[in-house]
Amino acid sequence: MLEDFYPPYNATVISKLLNHHSVIIGKGNMDEFAMGSSTENSAFHPTHNPWNLSKVPGGSSGGPAAAVAAGECMYALGSDTGGSIRQPAALCGVVGLKPTYGLVSRYGLIAFASSLDQIGPITRDVTDNAIVLNAIVGEDVHDATSISAPISDYRSALIPDVTGLRVGVPSKLIDQIAEPGIRDALDSAIKLFEDNGAIVDRNVTLEYYDYALAVYYILAPAEASANLARYDGVKYGLSAEADTMWEALEATKGLGFGAEVKRRIILGTHALSSGYYDAYYRKAQQARDLIIQEFSSMFSRYDVLIAPVTPSTAFDLGTKVNDPVEMYLNDVFTIPSNIAGIPSISVPAGFSNGMPVGLQIMGPWLGEASVLRAAYFYEQATPWKHYHPTIPSK
Repeated sequence: MLEDFYPPYNATVISKLLNHHSVIIGKGNMDEFAMGSSTENSAFHPTHNPWNLSKVPGGSSGGPAAAVAAGECMYALGSDTGGSIRQPAALCGVVGLKPTYGLVSRYGLIAFASSLDQIGPITRDVTDNAIVLNAIVGEDVHDATSISAPISDYRSALIPDVTGLRVGVPSKLIDQIAEPGIRDALDSAIKLFEDNGAIVDRNVTLEYYDYALAVYYILAPAEASANLARYDGVKYGLSAEADTMWEALEATKGLGFGAEVKRRIILGTHALSSGYYDAYYRKAQQARDLIIQEFSSMFSRYDVLIAPVTPSTAFDLGTKVNDPVEMYLNDVFTIPSNIAGIPSISVPAGFSNGMPVGLQIMGPWLGEASVLRAAYFYEQATPWKHYHPTIPSK
């Protein structure tokens, strides 16, 4: 749809990085309109995982995560609507942070689901992540959803000490891990926190966590359906020729959108249609409120929550691309943070079947300092940040 489109302005995050003398070297390959969990829905080509070129890098920000993992760049930015920073970060063995909703301006980001989208950094270690986060946060007059938050130097949170940190572990999530190696990595991480003075509760009950996936796949497609209506062949982007306006509109959308994007537009349009709005969209919004309230209650008792990032490590290219339900389940552990708008990070936590595993640390609204503190402690206490893929030469 945007093949020949050249942006007339920079996104706010890019302007902020340029003001810090950053050098922008390129754009990362992604799933089309950020819709996917494997970067196989790209209009260009699939991205390969640097750890094993027959595996997916995750998605939708698979290109940025793969580029950082391969050492092609020092950091990258991704967009996270339901896990699209953290999931590829986990599968590629790097650090990926989804900030609190509104902490980073979305101006210039192509909208997928506006109440869920958030831009965040992907880096090789937690320190770099805090540095990039420092550069991109801040209220923006161009983005009505950006928030005014106290200015912080997130590097000051990077202390390798979790003494007294209250850590909750949602027990139900452990049972949903599909791969034993991921469960072992999570258990090892929990014990590490316990052995170093953190106050760990292994039996946290999140009653509404399981509903987040269903809520997401009603709300996100509904918002996508509205957001992508702007690609009508008139304003900008692809414009197909036809005899009438309506035929041109239909041809533009038919030619310009890929299969997964069309699928989600159809799902969203159905959820918003007459007779189904109350049954689906309104109920999903009510369920979202319950999820937000539950997380708020949890963080009155815990500083952070620890969970897996993905139910399995990177899967083979092509194995799930024709099974959308199976593909959607890759985000079952990451979506709740987007529904609640809270910060969440993936940090390397070892390997299973030779592929990277990620540890997810979630914090309260504007709790980036707690999340980064826990992530930094774990990173410094383990060897995983020193492991990098060996890229085969051709």
